[in-house]
Amino acid sequence: MDWHDQGIVLAIRLHGESSAIAEVLTASRGRHPGLVRGAHSRRLSPVLQPGNEVEVHWRGRLEEHLGTYQVEPVRQRAALLLDDSRRLSGLAALCALAEVALPEREPHDALYRGFQVVLDALVADGPWAALIVRWEVQLLQELGFGLDLSVCAVTGLADDLTHVSPRTGRAVSRAAALPYEGRLLPLPAFLGGAAPAEGAPTGEDGVPPGDIAAGFALTGHFIMRHLLEPRRLKMPPARSRLVSRFLAQPGTSGSVFSS
Repeated sequence: MDWHDQGIVLAIRLHGESSAIAEVLTASRGRHPGLVRGAHSRRLSPVLQPGNEVEVHWRGRLEEHLGTYQVEPVRQRAALLLDDSRRLSGLAALCALAEVALPEREPHDALYRGFQVVLDALVADGPWAALIVRWEVQLLQELGFGLDLSVCAVTGLADDLTHVSPRTGRAVSRAAALPYEGRLLPLPAFLGGAAPAEGAPTGEDGVPPGDIAAGFALTGHFIMRHLLEPRRLKMPPARSRLVSRFLAQPGTSGSVFSS
C-alpha cells in the first residue's frame, strides 16, 4: 500500500550507512515513521531537518510496517533559524516533545494546525514562547487530559484566578489559594490567570518572562504526570534546555519549577 501526505519533520535517526528513519508529523496520519534511503545525501540532508515542511510518499507491504518515505521539500524553516540560538531552541523543544508525546499513526488535525502556527511564529519571531505553552495545553486537551482553567475549583467563579491544582488541573482563585499557595502551580495571565502587577517586566513578545516560565512549569507538570511518566519516559532534553533559558531571565523565579 502507499499514500501521499504533507507533514513536518520531527526527528531523524540514523539507520545504516546511508539511510535514516524519519519521524514526520503528517496532516492526516499523525506522527508516522518511515525509512528514507540516501538521507545523508547533499540533496536530502538539508531537507530532513526538524521543523521543515515536506511532501512525503509512503510505501509499505502492510500498514503496520515501517515502510519507506520519498521526500520532497515544501518549506525549509530550519535554515531560517540557524543564526538565532534562541528561536532554534524553541524549534528543537517543540519537535522533540511532539515526537515523544504524540501517539504513533493517530491523526490530530487541531494539533497539526497549531504546530504550523507555532512554527510560523518562530520564523517571524512573533510570540512563539507563549504559543509553545498554548500548544502544550492543546496537546493535553487532545490526548484526554485537558486543564480546566476557566473557573475556580473552590468558588466556581471566573474572577482573579492565580493558581492551578497540581492534582486536578483546575484553576484556583487568589483568595481560595492563599492557605495552599506553596502547593499550587502559578497560572500565568496569558492562560487566563489574573493580570500581572502594573510595572512588571515584559519579554520581547510582551509577556512577562515569569509568566512564560510559569506556563512551562504548568504544562510540564501535567505532561510528565499524564503522558510521559506512565510510559517511563523523561522530558526531552531540548525542552528542558528551552525552559532553562526562560528561567535564567530577569524577573523569573526558579520556584515555579519546584513541581
